[in-house]
Amino acid sequence: MRNDMAALEDEGFIAQPHTSAGRIPTDKGYRLFVDRLAGVKPMTAPERRAIQNFLDGSVDLDDVVARTVRLLAQLTRQVAVVQYPSLTRSTVRHVELLSLAPARLMLVLITDTGRVEQRLVDCPAPFGEQSLADLRARLNSRVAGRRFADVPSLVEDLPEAFDADDRGTVRVVLSTLLETLVEENEERLMIGGTANLTRFGHDFP
Repeated sequence: MRNDMAALEDEGFIAQPHTSAGRIPTDKGYRLFVDRLAGVKPMTAPERRAIQNFLDGSVDLDDVVARTVRLLAQLTRQVAVVQYPSLTRSTVRHVELLSLAPARLMLVLITDTGRVEQRLVDCPAPFGEQSLADLRARLNSRVAGRRFADVPSLVEDLPEAFDADDRGTVRVVLSTLLETLVEENEERLMIGGTANLTRFGHDFP
């Protein structure tokens, strides 16, 4: 047993947090466990089809995560925790701008992880269709495919490319976009099946 533990530690699968502690799995150890999990009890074809059908009905990333955590809780009869795709290295896939009224826009941010965020933008002055198309094209040419962290520096001089009458609106749109990117950098979790804890009343009073 000691030899096995030493080998696992040498290979980086377990670690000792401090001198008097036992060993715990590292990220590498958990990754190996998850990758090999299907080999412990492979899913049957009907199980695979049922899961696929359940997930196929999802409409966006939020729905995929919600369905996944619910299904996982049902299958395991435990509490399920699902983390959204990490956004620290996410990139912008596309930014869409839609006119709702002469002085009101909708900004739609689509990330490479499939997440879609919508924000309403109240403009300081009416913004024409031609200016909107120009801003959409210029914005995407700069930020599409780029990391969240790079976007602020890529768009800081964009208002100067527009007429003085439109610069206020361009600045408001950019401010809304940057605020959305900051919000999106927060790692999110979804939890399901907390009622399953009642099955273990002695451990969870």
